[in-house]
Amino acid sequence: MLFDALTPSSALQLIGFADVDAFRPIESMEDARSIPLDIPSFAAVRAAVSLPACRIIMMRSFARILDTAYRMPGGMVILPMTDDLQANFKGLDLDARFFIALRGSDECHFVEPQTNHYAMIIFSPELEDRGWFDRADDLRARVANRPALLHTRQLLLDILRTASVQPLLFETTEVALHLQEGLLLALDDLFRIDSMSDLSASVQAERAIKLVQRIDEYVAARPTAPIYTADLAGEFGVSIRTLGGAVSRVRGMSLHQYIRLKRLWATRARLLRGGGATVATSARAQGFHHLGEFAAAYRAIFHETPSDTLARGRQSGVR
Repeated sequence: MLFDALTPSSALQLIGFADVDAFRPIESMEDARSIPLDIPSFAAVRAAVSLPACRIIMMRSFARILDTAYRMPGGMVILPMTDDLQANFKGLDLDARFFIALRGSDECHFVEPQTNHYAMIIFSPELEDRGWFDRADDLRARVANRPALLHTRQLLLDILRTASVQPLLFETTEVALHLQEGLLLALDDLFRIDSMSDLSASVQAERAIKLVQRIDEYVAARPTAPIYTADLAGEFGVSIRTLGGAVSRVRGMSLHQYIRLKRLWATRARLLRGGGATVATSARAQGFHHLGEFAAAYRAIFHETPSDTLARGRQSGVR
């Protein structure tokens, strides 16, 4: 596996996360919010190394819904590190043929139905413009030239392994610049293929994203109220079919499943805070009034009972 040959060093940060609660602080720092879709199989790993004008992060992710706000004034490239990648980006299905790029800021929405391995390269604003980013504030999907992609992958792995076993080399500016230049040249080749215009977010996809954001706001403002599809459609002036299609496209599940999942996670967050909460009050605060059905749904998602979560919250004093 990609991380097997790596050990942490003064040049390489390497962290494994056995559960989602340990992973949350990383997301908080990066303005990201995940809803895991497979709690029993959760296992994330993150490796990071810095070069003079860029930072490389290699990630073993997990099945999840991911909302994130990227702020990348110097630019960013994300590329698959294995050939089995599967993700949905702004309602568009992506696989290992593609990479994505951004300079500026963008609110992004992903669904990862499985564990993925990818690398993120974040560039300093001081790096000379190499003509990669043709449009600001727009994360775009591009077709990857296969040989260029494989070459870039190998360079990234070589850089991380060097940081692992020979960290002192990274203290020598000349060596670090040499490694960086090789990576930049590989990315020059990767960007020579024109971006796929039909993979950029279509007007239809943008409307779906905005509609899901309105649903999120509506649900957050009514934590204890039942949510009915017809009421939502009437509130937003769209058909029920349009509403369900938007959620399916952006979130990869039905509207009912999505709202229930959001409320289950909100209940879990309340239980983990411990304090004077009870399972019943925490569940009812999110609109779960049939506690037997709530307990069954909760256990199906989190593979523990609500009372087990509450006990852990009281013991750890999570706030």
